[in-house]
Amino acid sequence: MPHAELKYSDDLALDAAAILADIEAVISRHDGGAGACKGRAYHCSQFHHTHVLLTLSLLSKPHRDATFTQALMGDVEAAVKAKLPQSCHFSLSLTYSDAYYVTNYHEVPA
Repeated sequence: MPHAELKYSDDLALDAAAILADIEAVISRHDGGAGACKGRAYHCSQFHHTHVLLTLSLLSKPHRDATFTQALMGDVEAAVKAKLPQSCHFSLSLTYSDAYYVTNYHEVPA
């Protein structure tokens, strides 16, 4: 299950939920088995220069090679920038989790 963290200066009037949904859709188009993308957005009131920083984390898989990574990054960047209402600095980082990363679902019995 991928993770997306969107951090941005609060002088940007972003629809963070829509951006996170678009990121999930792009990941799904590239990798139908990726599952839901857990997304979080944080706006920052104290900053230097208007900016957006997007960090994506995915599990390592054999098909997620350099070609896959570059294509995914390009499409995610285009999708996010399409939703930015003004000029700003933009950064994108995509990382792959190592073998010591645990992801699962915790369910509390009703």
